[in-house]
Amino acid sequence: MALWCTIRTFAKHAKELGNKQPAEPVFFVKPENCITTVSPLQISKHPGEVHHEIECVIRIGDNLQVEAVAVGLDLTDRAAQSICREQQIPWAKGKCFTDSAVIGPFSDWEGDYNSLVDETEGLALLLTVNGKVVQQAPLSQMSITPLMQIEALQQWAPVCQGDYLFTGTPAGVGQLHAGDQLVAILQTINGDSVSRFEANCV
Repeated sequence: MALWCTIRTFAKHAKELGNKQPAEPVFFVKPENCITTVSPLQISKHPGEVHHEIECVIRIGDNLQVEAVAVGLDLTDRAAQSICREQQIPWAKGKCFTDSAVIGPFSDWEGDYNSLVDETEGLALLLTVNGKVVQQAPLSQMSITPLMQIEALQQWAPVCQGDYLFTGTPAGVGQLHAGDQLVAILQTINGDSVSRFEANCV
């Protein structure tokens, strides 16, 4: 199983980090053994910074269609990632550390890729840290949509049924610290929870 992760899919997130939005989807891959589904998150065990990036995670099904969706966190060592970027080397140290792919419970999704970003019936992301909203956006704000992502992957990647697609994060990313309490939610536009992950950071 592969974890395909798309970068800069929300224009405001690209802007907040001082990056240009790519003209087409750009990906990196996390190893499967980066996945964690449980609390607490072992923030203090990582030797660098750990930043939160909430995302919608798609489990790819038959014919590479959407099978299920979950809330996820693409945890990032921002300082290590910045060094890798400056040295023009791969981002592995900043993106692929232990427990850096947090995934909440999956819920079956009956719609197609376009339905995820529908302005009235699609999904939205919400992340709170210590009770404060830090990231919040409907998927309809994505400028590089999940459909664009899967169509790009199909052109060159060995993407297959059972793979996960991390579809990108909205603006508001920031550092986590030991003692933080976070709640990550993938929800409908009306606020009904589709996937929820709560964790303490230690």
